Amino acid sequence: MSRIRVLVVDDSVVVRRIVSDVLGQDRRIEVVGIAANGRLALTKVAQLQPDLVTMDVEMPEMGGIETVAELRAQGYRMPIVMFSTLTERGATATLDALAAGATDYVTKPSGTASVHEALARVAHDLIPRILALVPRTEDVVDVRQPAAPAHAAHAAPPVDVLAPGAEPVTRPMPAAHPVQLVVVASSTGGPEALTRVLRGLTAPPPVPVLVVQHMPPVFTRQLAARLDRVGPAAVVEAGDDEPLLPGTVYIAPGDRHLGVDTRTGMLRTALDDSPPINFCRPAADVLFRSAVRAVRGELLGVVLTGMGVDGRQGCVDVVGAGGTVLVQDQPSSVVWGMPGAVATAGLAHRVLPVDQIPAAVEDVLSHATAEPTGAHR
Repeated sequence: MSRIRVLVVDDSVVVRRIVSDVLGQDRRIEVVGIAANGRLALTKVAQLQPDLVTMDVEMPEMGGIETVAELRAQGYRMPIVMFSTLTERGATATLDALAAGATDYVTKPSGTASVHEALARVAHDLIPRILALVPRTEDVVDVRQPAAPAHAAHAAPPVDVLAPGAEPVTRPMPAAHPVQLVVVASSTGGPEALTRVLRGLTAPPPVPVLVVQHMPPVFTRQLAARLDRVGPAAVVEAGDDEPLLPGTVYIAPGDRHLGVDTRTGMLRTALDDSPPINFCRPAADVLFRSAVRAVRGELLGVVLTGMGVDGRQGCVDVVGAGGTVLVQDQPSSVVWGMPGAVATAGLAHRVLPVDQIPAAVEDVLSHATAEPTGAHR
């Protein structure tokens, strides 16, 4: 049985030891080398040809962002998972690293965590990502099996690798229908996918767009600020009880569920701290189901790259109400977990490369209702 070969890059001896110990205890993973900075990492990558690299953000001589950019410039395509701090500075650096070509990230345990807590946190957050980013046929699991509960709302969901031969089964496109809302789900690889979708729009959308991107607090605020600069739509981190306006994209804040409230007769945001769903908070299923309750089938759901199955049950409701579902295809996804779960369940009307999604969204929205902020009557 082949093992996933990992290079650990971090200037902290303690972090290198924690990561190496955690990964070394998993029979599916082998730590083939360590490096204390990015310059050494470039040499190690050339020598060892790892399947995946874990990368600290801030290191002496050559930092993580510069190292990621150089590896990509040299043509290396292996997944790179950044280790980041849960701070404004850490969020900024992590998003810079993702823009430079990093694949995903995990947040470091806090300085107050015990060694046992740090080991458990790294194992819980990092191992599922490694298994999702470097899938092996022997790791196929039944997604119906329960997994251990997450200890943090933004932690990684359990890995689900689609069975060999699983193929998307598209539904016939529904008849043209009014649309009052667009709801979007994304996770691993989501920041880049969202950037490409929003950049690809030719005009501000005529209806509000609500997005669940699996990210912790601080990160979602920074993501919204960055996305606000890439396309014609205004992008904000959603607050509570705000009117939903056409032409605006609302990013669910980290560690809070985002829904749609219609009690005033108008569509408004609704944030809550109820338990995680699909091991996630915010969760796409919460958003999608809330949107169906608000506007029934006058809805477009979009599921982009990400690990796990969040959004699948929400798409059941969207399709059942008569709405439309678009999903990202496997070749353009970093991880075809979330979109794959929807597509192989026969819930998608179209399965598209990420760069074709903006035009498909605008095509569906050409039938948008003239009053997109009015609650469904």
